[in-house]
Amino acid sequence: MSEGVDAVDDAVVVIDGRTARRDRNRIAVLDAMIELFSENLDPGPEEVAKRSGLSPRSVYRYFEDRDALLQAAIDRQVDMIAPLFVIHDIGQGHLDDRIDEFVAVRVRTYEAAADGARAARLRAPFSEMIRERVEMTRRIMTEQVDRQFATELEVLGDKQRRSKAAAVDALCQFEALDHYRVHRGFSATATRTMMADALHDLLDPDGTRSAADGEDDRR
Repeated sequence: MSEGVDAVDDAVVVIDGRTARRDRNRIAVLDAMIELFSENLDPGPEEVAKRSGLSPRSVYRYFEDRDALLQAAIDRQVDMIAPLFVIHDIGQGHLDDRIDEFVAVRVRTYEAAADGARAARLRAPFSEMIRERVEMTRRIMTEQVDRQFATELEVLGDKQRRSKAAAVDALCQFEALDHYRVHRGFSATATRTMMADALHDLLDPDGTRSAADGEDDRR
């Protein structure tokens, strides 16, 4: 009886060991893919295999094709950077503070995810799954704009609210940050400053809210 139980336990250990090894190898492949994004937005399985220290055959064993590999890598990166995306007390506080917090979060998230986001946009026209992921990320970023600056947007008429919200949203999407950081060559610090200034111009062009905030602070 005990010999049978021992055999079952040994089999479970072997299976668990294989599963753990498979999980480690799969994660190594995904991390290699994410790392390669900084060098090549569309790395092939052979490049990924070399970077991860595994064989190309192993990569194909874990992922059925290139798009499946890219999708899984994007999902892993999204999970890794999710804490960076959080805006604490979203929509609360003075406009100056909300702008500073929003810009800091958005630029910090961009710096962590820029390469993967570019890779996803590159492949989105050819993969429905990847396209859906890109669109979902854009929607999340748009919703953050609407919630963080609801106080300023909700007092506007419908047409003006929609146009101003769209302008703020466009300024803060990853494509716009690419323009600042890659095409214009600004540093992350300079980008934060310019984005904050632009948001002030859009949301409080007369400076009335900042002035009112200052009065509140002095009371």
